[in-house]
Amino acid sequence: MDDEALVSARTSDLAERVVAAMRQHGSPSYPRAFEVWYAHLSGEMPAVTMAIEAIIAGSESGTVAAADIDTLYERFITTERFARQAERTSMQVLGEIDAMMALVDKALGSSELYHGRLTAMTEEVPPATDRQKLREWVEALVLSTREEVARKAQLEAELRNSSNEIRNLREALESTRAEALTDPLTGLANRRHFEEMLQKSIDQATLRREPFALVMADIDFFKRFNDAHGHLTGDQVLRLVARTMKDKFKDKAVISRFGGEEFAIILPEADLIAGKFGAETVRQALLTRELVKRSTNENLGRITISLGVSSYRRGDTAGSLVDRADQALMQAKRDGRNRTVTEDVLDTTSRVA
Repeated sequence: MDDEALVSARTSDLAERVVAAMRQHGSPSYPRAFEVWYAHLSGEMPAVTMAIEAIIAGSESGTVAAADIDTLYERFITTERFARQAERTSMQVLGEIDAMMALVDKALGSSELYHGRLTAMTEEVPPATDRQKLREWVEALVLSTREEVARKAQLEAELRNSSNEIRNLREALESTRAEALTDPLTGLANRRHFEEMLQKSIDQATLRREPFALVMADIDFFKRFNDAHGHLTGDQVLRLVARTMKDKFKDKAVISRFGGEEFAIILPEADLIAGKFGAETVRQALLTRELVKRSTNENLGRITISLGVSSYRRGDTAGSLVDRADQALMQAKRDGRNRTVTEDVLDTTSRVA
C-alpha cells in the first residue's frame, strides 16, 4: 500500500471512530460536534481530550451533550483556528513591512547616488566658451535627472502598493479579532468577549461611580425542545432569542452567548430596577413571537426564558456579580420559569428562611 492510500485508510478509520464515539456518548450529529471529537481522537489537541474525558467522568451516563460540544468548540477549536489565522496574517504584515523598509533603503540609496552624480557634475562644469562640451554636460544632467525621476516614480508606486497591502492586512487582523470574539451561531459576543467587557464595566463603574446591571438568561426547557425537534431547530431557537435581544437593546448593551442556551447582558448606567425592566422587555417580546420549523412549516409555539438580574456594588468582582445574577436566575426557575427575578429577592428569601 502506497503512502497516499495509507493516509486515506487511516483518515477513514479515524472518521469511523469519531462517528462511533459520538453515538456512544450521545453527542449531536452536526459538523461542530464532529470537529470536536476529531480533534480529541486524532490526538492533535490534548487539551480537548482532557476536557472531554473530564465531562465523561463527571456524567453518570457518559453523555457529552450539545451544550458541552458548544463550549468545547468555542473554547478550543475556534480559538485555535483564529490564532492560526491571526499568526499567518501577522507574518504577512511583517513581510510587507520588511519589503517596505527595503524599498525605503533603496530610495535612500538612489537619492545618495543621484546626489553624488550632481556633486561630481557641478565640479566638472565646462567653460561657457566650449559650447559642444556644455551641451553634452546639460544632456547628461537632464538624462540623469530623468532616470532619477523614473526611479522615484517606480518606488512611489511600489511603496503605495505596500501601504495598501498593509492596510488590507490590518483590516484582516481586525476582522479576525472580531470573529474571535463573536459566537458564530448567533452573531452575539462570545463568552471571552463578555468576560473582557464585564471587567471593563467594573473598572469604569469603580472609577466613575456609575451603576450597571447584569442580566443572566436561560431558555426554558431547551434540552427537551432539542431532543423533540432536533439540533437544527434548536439552533433556530437560539438565533430567535439572540435576534430578539438585539432588537430590544440595539447598541445600548453588551449581549453575549454565555454558553449553551444561556445568555448574558451587560446594561450600562442601569440600576437594579432598570435592569429588571430591560430583562422583562426581552421576556415579553419573546412571548409575542412564534417559532416555525423551516423544514416542515410546523408551528412550534412560543419560546420562554427565565432571567436573573444583579447590579454592581462597590467592591464587586466579575465572579461575585455573575454569581448573584446566576442565583437569581436559578430562583426564577424554581419559581416556575418564564419570569425575571432580581438579586434583592434572594436577600428576602434568605431572611424568611
